[in-house]
Amino acid sequence: MQGLRLRTACILATSLTCLAGLPAVAQDASGSASGKILNGKDAFGDFRTDAPGVRRHIKPGDLPAPFATQSPRNRVELAKKPADAQLKTLSGFTVKTFAEGLEKPRAMRTAPNGDIFVAESTSGRITVLRPSADTSKVESKQVFATGLNRPYGIAFYPPTGEPQWVYVGNTDSLVRFPYRSGDMKARGQAEMLTKLPIPSNELGHWTRDIVFAKDGSRLFVAIGSGTNYGDDVPKRSGAALDEWNRNNPLGAAWGPERNRADVLSFDPQGKNEKIYATGLRNCSGITINPVNGDLWCATNERDLLGDNIPPDYVTRVKQGAFYGWPWYYTGDNEEPRLKGARPDLKGHVTVPDVLIQAHSAALGLTFYEGDQFPADFKGNIFVALHGSWNRQKRTGYKIIRVIVKDGVPTGEYEDFVTGFGINDAHVWGRPVGVTVARDGSLLFSEDGNGRIFRVSRTARASSR
Repeated sequence: MQGLRLRTACILATSLTCLAGLPAVAQDASGSASGKILNGKDAFGDFRTDAPGVRRHIKPGDLPAPFATQSPRNRVELAKKPADAQLKTLSGFTVKTFAEGLEKPRAMRTAPNGDIFVAESTSGRITVLRPSADTSKVESKQVFATGLNRPYGIAFYPPTGEPQWVYVGNTDSLVRFPYRSGDMKARGQAEMLTKLPIPSNELGHWTRDIVFAKDGSRLFVAIGSGTNYGDDVPKRSGAALDEWNRNNPLGAAWGPERNRADVLSFDPQGKNEKIYATGLRNCSGITINPVNGDLWCATNERDLLGDNIPPDYVTRVKQGAFYGWPWYYTGDNEEPRLKGARPDLKGHVTVPDVLIQAHSAALGLTFYEGDQFPADFKGNIFVALHGSWNRQKRTGYKIIRVIVKDGVPTGEYEDFVTGFGINDAHVWGRPVGVTVARDGSLLFSEDGNGRIFRVSRTARASSR
């Protein structure tokens, strides 16, 4: 009965009664916040301050000191969807269930012919969903491939024109399947291309998202760290450190973390491995800007430093850049648990473009290049926030829109779909993957109860 009372006390995090403390934010006809943007401490809310159109802009100078608050292990409990729960999105849009009954759907990709490829990672398979003519529901469903090891990233090659291969990032390897447009079942066995660094333990980051460069010349593979803050990296100094620096990219870690917390790149045959960028603790989602070819990443930062640090982030990933892990975060902020370990790296850390509220667990991301949504959405990025565990009050559990103008991020992000929160202990969904359907609607997966949702535009809405 106590659990029932808690659940009924605040069924939806986005209901008016659950938005206590939310600053008044006006909305225009598209539902976008047209008034105050939440800055500084005001941006550090919890799920009760979420609502479609609310914008946040977190800057490096806004961050509190390490250990300013406790860092509880506040694991969330998944609940079934309450009967009267509704997801909220901007005015002029609607959210409806697209698919159900999936086994923890994670990353998704839209094939050139409009089919939706879904990684059911814990089941070791890739499933294909074929949308109906109006893309409102699934017309047919088939397992494309099985027997994979926690598959996650999916990519079509070549990235333009008619694809010949489907590439899959397993947790321990990169494989590909022969493919022709319209195939719902692999027409051949998986071809092993290369091994990938495996998780060092059950807590190590295991997702391997993948994406081809715009011209198809390189395949990028995101490899997460094996630990929270690199406490398994042996200390190096003096001549040994100098030698390492001469022979390895800026900020590259060694020991158990070698080739981890990096974005690696390969040629399409899985050869000529290179480190493209370093210091990204868990780049759990990567994508390419289809216009200018920039590589982008959604990263989960480290835990146990406090409620509001370090921020997760979405950023352009520059070749040869170092993003801080494990010795620094958000620029030259030194990791206090590794104090004094790498003074040579200070001043050489690339600050991420868009800082996301700490512990939101940013996962999948995709550029919006469709024509269904308002014109000012084109070139923006949708990101799935899986939700916090290392925070006193929950944050995340939503879809956000990262504001990008002419390929350059403004630093702001906006709530787009909210409403998975039930109360301080329970949620009924955890978003993971995002992809744009052929008709320009947005699909996103949630692995808590095995659903995919579709966001479509239902009315003319003015641009902001």
